Amino acid sequence: MIVIGILGEIGSGKSFVAKSFGYPVFNADKEVSKLYKTDRKIFKKLKKLLPQYFNKFPINKSQVLHAILENKTNLKKIIRVVHIEVRKRMKSFILKNKSKKLIILDIPLLLENKINKKNFILVFVQSKKFEITKRLKKRKNYNQKLLKLFKKIQLPLDYKKKRSQFIIRNNFTKKSVKRSIKKILNEILNERNSTRY
Repeated sequence: MIVIGILGEIGSGKSFVAKSFGYPVFNADKEVSKLYKTDRKIFKKLKKLLPQYFNKFPINKSQVLHAILENKTNLKKIIRVVHIEVRKRMKSFILKNKSKKLIILDIPLLLENKINKKNFILVFVQSKKFEITKRLKKRKNYNQKLLKLFKKIQLPLDYKKKRSQFIIRNNFTKKSVKRSIKKILNEILNERNSTRY
C-alpha cells in the first residue's frame, strides 16, 4: 500500500487536493471535530487540564477557540491530548484500508508530530497568497490571531516543500488539480510496478 501525505499552508486547499486523488482519505481535522462531539475521555482530560474552558460536553468549537485565544500555551496542551487519539484513529484507518492500492493522509501536523514515515510520499500543495487569504476570510471561524498561533507551531513552508517529492500548484480549479494528480499517480504507480520486476 502506498501512503501519500499532503502538506501545505493553512488555506492552500490541502483537503480539496486530498479528496481529488479519488482514494481513501484520513482527514485529521474531521476526526478532531468528531472527538469533540463524541469522546467523553477527551472531554475529561481537557476539563482536568483546563477546567475554566472545558465545562460541558459535547465540546463546542467556541470553547476550544476561547481557550486558545486566552492563552497561547493552551494550544499545545490541547494538541497533546487530542493528538494521541487522532494517531489511534489513523492507525485503525490504515488497517481498515490495508488492501487498498493507495491512501491519503490529510494531517496538518504530519511532520511536526513525527507521523511521517520514510516510505510515505509527500505532496506539497502550493497556492497564491491572495487566493489563500481570500479563502480563509470566507471561513466561518476566521481569526487572524488564531491563524498566527497555528502557524507558529508549524514547520517552515520552505522546509515542507523541500521534503516533498511532488508539488501541486493549486489554482482551485478541478481540471488543473486533476491533471497534476494524474501525473503524480502515473509516476508513483509506474515506479511501483517497475520495481516488482
